[in-house]
Amino acid sequence: MPDTSSRTAAPESGARPASGLLRRALADVRSSRAPGLAPYVPERPFPWGGAGMPLAGDEARPGAGPGGGGRAVIDLDRVLRLSLAAPACTPGRLRPVPSAGALHPVRAHLLIGPGCSLPPGRYAYDPRAHRAHRRGPAPDGVSPGVLVVLTVAASRTVAHYGHRAWPLLLLDTGHAAAALAVAGPPAADVLVCFDADGALLSAAAGLHAAPDRPDTRPGAEPELPLAAVRLTPTGVTADAPGTLTAWAGPIRAGTPSARPGAETAAPAELAAARHLLNHIARAPELPGGTWHPAPRPEPVTDGALEKRRSAPPDDLTHPPGEDLLARLLTTARTARPDGPAWTAAVGGDAPGLYAKAPGSRGLDVRASGDARPTLARWAAGQQWIGGAGAVLLAHGCPGDAPAAAVRTCHLAAGYAAGAVQAHATALGLRSRPIGSWQRADLGAALGEAPGRDWIVHGLAVGAPPPPGRAAPGFVRHPPTAERPAALTPLASTPPVTTAPGSTPSASTPPAPEARLPTPPAPTPPATATTTPAAPATPPVEEERP
Repeated sequence: MPDTSSRTAAPESGARPASGLLRRALADVRSSRAPGLAPYVPERPFPWGGAGMPLAGDEARPGAGPGGGGRAVIDLDRVLRLSLAAPACTPGRLRPVPSAGALHPVRAHLLIGPGCSLPPGRYAYDPRAHRAHRRGPAPDGVSPGVLVVLTVAASRTVAHYGHRAWPLLLLDTGHAAAALAVAGPPAADVLVCFDADGALLSAAAGLHAAPDRPDTRPGAEPELPLAAVRLTPTGVTADAPGTLTAWAGPIRAGTPSARPGAETAAPAELAAARHLLNHIARAPELPGGTWHPAPRPEPVTDGALEKRRSAPPDDLTHPPGEDLLARLLTTARTARPDGPAWTAAVGGDAPGLYAKAPGSRGLDVRASGDARPTLARWAAGQQWIGGAGAVLLAHGCPGDAPAAAVRTCHLAAGYAAGAVQAHATALGLRSRPIGSWQRADLGAALGEAPGRDWIVHGLAVGAPPPPGRAAPGFVRHPPTAERPAALTPLASTPPVTTAPGSTPSASTPPAPEARLPTPPAPTPPATATTTPAAPATPPVEEERP
């Protein structure tokens, strides 16, 4: 497989200053402003007509192999059943991977070449029926494998989360990409792209050229393309950008079914979210994007993927051991080379912030003290986080980051969290992603420059308690010379840092002690502060069930 990760974007594409629109949107979503109330938006019917083609049993279709015979190398029934399909006997839950508010805005368009268990062509995937709706033929001479273009239909998420919706849509897309990647068959190579030009992705998927504008077909909600995943039979040279361009030729694809009488005018907040996502998905400097390999964590099996679920908060109170936490942080850090940094907040006997130690299997201490009560306030006031065993945090994305960096950071954070969640399930741990964060300036809380290092995503992780007794707290004995800084409870409180190897002065406040209430009782602030508390959770908000 070629080293496509070396294809980097033109320097100016990542160095351009952020637009005023994007800076304001980032500041707003990170502020304490709560979303306004909005009417419930029911799920729309699947927009593509026809009965659809069943996926089950097609893996032995004659002529499916790369050479025109034998079994298909890429069994789409298995890949989609383990990633995006609605689990059996779980009404209301679309797929085993998480989604903000269980709204599931991500849609998948399958661009299928030879070597797959469906005939070559362009398809729309219906996850509830687990069927593929054929929308048109494949280009002549298209390479083997399947290219999956991931889009979002934003209306329900925006109705539920308001101005906080657009980062959640990016995180949801990253989780869906991770689900596809870890479900890839052993005989296939997987590449993932988070920076291809949105217009090229739209053209490849046969979608509307301007998804941020009202659609001309009544009731057909615009889809905004954000990412792509490529599965190719092992040994086949995969020019992913070239394949994407080949599919983006003259469009010969079906269109969404019109629904006369449906409202076509989008509310202002929905129109703004669509426009913003379309804006940050533009990448004309390198439209084909950069494609990175997607290895599956070693212990993850099909059985683990079938068991993967977001756990209820009461199942997340027991901390995992240091070795398990280090393995999860390694998975998070290596999932995407262009992704955010990862840190873990733990309580127990050694509360603090921990990062993976470079070149070793252990952990480094970034700060001492229990950060989880502060995280609970930052995460839309979800008090259960104050009692979670451990919380993995993706952080970065400065307030003035360019559009390409904002897009990649959020997609990569969701992707890494999805990979970690699969890995945690395989290790016997439970987990629950946390999507919405306000005033969560982690860098400022640690004494660094404010506005440069924001929390963009989180994953609470818990271990099952040993039979018959409570699980022990997280225990770690740092080296004698290690004197980490005390964590500042909120970014607005002046931090106190300590140089490595030095002794704190007498005026240094002690690190906050672990004094967690029994969930779901409110967690008191770690120290007094003049900063207003995070707003109460908006009605019926549940970040990522």
